[in-house]
Amino acid sequence: MASFDTNRTTAGLSAGKFAFFANMMTAVAAWNDARITRNALSKLTARELDDIGLSHGDIEAIATRVR
Repeated sequence: MASFDTNRTTAGLSAGKFAFFANMMTAVAAWNDARITRNALSKLTARELDDIGLSHGDIEAIATRVR
């Protein structure tokens, strides 16, 4: 009778390693979104920011808030 060892992971990746890379990609995407938002709002004048209800002090909080 033959037996097979079924405790090996396939393709060398376990679920933990895949989750790590998925989390890293999510973090990079969130950082990039915040960077783009921060840059766009920083280009606006004080009057333009006031028109949308913001001030220059609000930019960091808006750029980094969790959606």
